[in-house]
Amino acid sequence: MKNKTRPQNKGSKQLFKNPILERLSRTHIAVPLIIFFTYASGLLYWNVTHTSLSLSLSLLMFIVGLLAFTWVEYLVHRYLFHMETYTQFRAKLQYIMHGVHHEFPRDKDRLAMPPLLSIAISTLLLFLFKLILGDLVFSFLPGFLVGYALYLAIHYMVHAYQPPKNIFKFLWINHSIHHYKDGDGAYGVSSPLWDYIYGTRTPISHKAKDQTPVSF
Repeated sequence: MKNKTRPQNKGSKQLFKNPILERLSRTHIAVPLIIFFTYASGLLYWNVTHTSLSLSLSLLMFIVGLLAFTWVEYLVHRYLFHMETYTQFRAKLQYIMHGVHHEFPRDKDRLAMPPLLSIAISTLLLFLFKLILGDLVFSFLPGFLVGYALYLAIHYMVHAYQPPKNIFKFLWINHSIHHYKDGDGAYGVSSPLWDYIYGTRTPISHKAKDQTPVSF
């Protein structure tokens, strides 16, 4: 990441002078989780009641949607959130989207997409994927949205809580490396799968498998 910022473990940052915009840029983690799980449930209900897709095909498309999200998560994090900031506009845009999170990683109000934007993007994806997939969208998109909800939950937990003493500890280790050791790798939050595939699993990531992550 070329535009590195020194992480602050306390405090927050005002992004907008307009109080309405500033408030809209923040959300409690429960709000988007409720939105995405509800949206996904509604789509699955429509899939059962208004399409002729079999249970096995619906389940397959749900899993494909879930995996597709992990890939999109990786690409967005790597190429959009960590875009090159060679102009003032790009630097400002990157900071608003993600740089502020790297500067204040424990600001719990900015660990998820604002609700209005969440609903807008979900609806946009519904129409976009409907054009491509037809009725398959009603099982694919729920998997995609559940994948995003799980990502949000994991991202929130690794910033808000100390790592557990079980198999999921590696998620805390992986993301703390990205924030505190090497911002140019370990882009996967919900899974390191695509870091392995694209070769962005950094040397530090490999060495830190059995270490305690930097405390958030």
